[in-house]
Amino acid sequence: MPRILIIDDDEGLRRVLGQILVRAGYLVTAAVDGGEGLKSFRNEPVDLVVCDLIMPDKEGLETISALRKEFPAVKIIAISGGARVTGYDFLPAASGLGANVALAKPFTREHILETVEQLLGRARVVASA
Repeated sequence: MPRILIIDDDEGLRRVLGQILVRAGYLVTAAVDGGEGLKSFRNEPVDLVVCDLIMPDKEGLETISALRKEFPAVKIIAISGGARVTGYDFLPAASGLGANVALAKPFTREHILETVEQLLGRARVVASA
């Protein structure tokens, strides 16, 4: 069963995204910021990381760069709603640092599942909502 690490400081998003992914058949762990996420990954590597970009302490761009340097094969989805808040879109920078996909928040359940499945090379899993 593929393993996914969610790195996001928003507890509600971590919970909802985790539920979506678990119901779709993934094992999910979570971290509140990049430092905790890197520590978690080093202790227990995963197949895919979903990483927010704007977080306190170790932010997402720094985290993606570190993941890509230490673990070049890991699949990474960068997520951010920062352009709505800051007026600056960090998603292209995340792609430049090695994120496989960059998604703007909010995204739909279907969009995140399709993206995860494409990156992990899995056939579509139909699960009840």
